[in-house]
Amino acid sequence: MGRTVCKVKICGTTSVVDAQMAVDAGADFCGVVVEVPFSERSVTVDTAAEIARQISIPTAIPVFNRPTDWIRRAAEIIQPYAVQLMGRESPDGVYQLKQQLSCDVWKSLFLPAGTSEKPDVEGIRVEMEAYTRAGADALLFDTAAVSRGKVRFGGTGETSDWGVAAKLIAESTIPAFLSGGIRVENVNQAIETVRPYGIDLCSGVESVKGSRDARKLESLMDAVRQSRER
Repeated sequence: MGRTVCKVKICGTTSVVDAQMAVDAGADFCGVVVEVPFSERSVTVDTAAEIARQISIPTAIPVFNRPTDWIRRAAEIIQPYAVQLMGRESPDGVYQLKQQLSCDVWKSLFLPAGTSEKPDVEGIRVEMEAYTRAGADALLFDTAAVSRGKVRFGGTGETSDWGVAAKLIAESTIPAFLSGGIRVENVNQAIETVRPYGIDLCSGVESVKGSRDARKLESLMDAVRQSRER
């Protein structure tokens, strides 16, 4: 895939105020987590719809292990740009959603936190190919980490092995985002090392979980703009 200007998705949005903050800072996508039980940043379908209606950039809605019919109804209410599947949804589930939805369908894949645990690269490649064949419009390479004795998928604030992520993203034939532990201190390294279609983050621009920090967001977007100018 050819080099493109790196997009920015600011996720974990919990209010219209925080969403507009992302718009004003120059983000390309707004992420709103919808009814994900383990996420402190999760909102209801109605709240997500209100956020999506009031902002001018595309909204993506991460969901986790929801039935196809539930996702279809939520998408009808929210009218997002993309549904982002964060769970163990199958390629067949992606295919079914592509037949039923008018919006994009994105799929998250997960790498272990840090560099000590070796990911199953061949297994991830098989997943990438299967989801791409099923019609996924984009892939997101996020971090899975153990928190309070349970594996948490996304929203960990931890990075994965970016060398591995770079190899996988380079092989993707559809747009691929890098997620997990991105913040102003490392965003240039993330973009230059991995060269993703886009970056996706939430904790790196928060004051506390679920509450956006305007100063951190502005600093991050300034760093991204500097990277774009190189």
